[in-house]
Amino acid sequence: MRFVSYLRDGGVRHGRLDDDTTIAELGDGDLQRLVEQGLPPGTAATARVGVAEVTLLAPLQRPGKLLAAAANYQDHVTETGGEPLDKSRLSPRLFLKPPTSIVGPGAVIPLPDISHEVDWEAELAVVIGTAARNVSVADALGHVAGYMAANDVSARSVDYGFERDTDDKAVWFFDWLAGKWCDGFAPLGPWLLSADEAGEPQAIPIRLDLNGVTRQHGSTKDMIFSVAELIAHASRLMTLEPGDVILTGTPSGVGAATGEYLKPGDELLVDLGPLGTLRNTVA
Repeated sequence: MRFVSYLRDGGVRHGRLDDDTTIAELGDGDLQRLVEQGLPPGTAATARVGVAEVTLLAPLQRPGKLLAAAANYQDHVTETGGEPLDKSRLSPRLFLKPPTSIVGPGAVIPLPDISHEVDWEAELAVVIGTAARNVSVADALGHVAGYMAANDVSARSVDYGFERDTDDKAVWFFDWLAGKWCDGFAPLGPWLLSADEAGEPQAIPIRLDLNGVTRQHGSTKDMIFSVAELIAHASRLMTLEPGDVILTGTPSGVGAATGEYLKPGDELLVDLGPLGTLRNTVA
């Protein structure tokens, strides 16, 4: 089933998409409470509204944790100059993005004044449905509520307006990390597809178009660490809770590979097949 959060009559509400034009409204607030309840399919609708009558929002507005995986597609690693990674000698590279980076479908991604090299990264987002702590890879997918399309927008350079020792590896790392944190740098949506309907998470197509031109075209089958492996690893570091979101990495085709970056007026389209199309503009 497809679940959405949206703005109607000045309030945030959530519901189930019964078809492409009609929402069965299920309650107030975003999808957090419904995820905690296990996305019950039989929940009675309190109203029926047209999709055209509402403003879709990110399915989860303020998850407890928004995790993301870096360097999780071999072709993305090599396109930006890195050496191929040996999975047998590697652990998943996870980092956090703040909830203030989250925006929904149709929202504007604001370019920050600290960078002129802002990039795109189309990704599969995983939403945790039940608490997970030290879970095995075999059991990990049983803790998933569903999946969404996402864009891990990234500033590839950071300029604070004064000279710094950029030869310091720590400076490079923290600049890279800070480049993930800006407002609007985590578009999510347009809906949350329940795990039972999404099926195998390692068989989802990923495409990103920039101004109508396809820039990324890949599949989740090419992840270095699978969704289950990412969840299992993250659950060794922290307790994953219902509503937590994990972005799972991006395939090749990012702007950093060619030196082309986002500019005001650009339109981004992230298409993950059954997970829908996430559209955003840049300003």
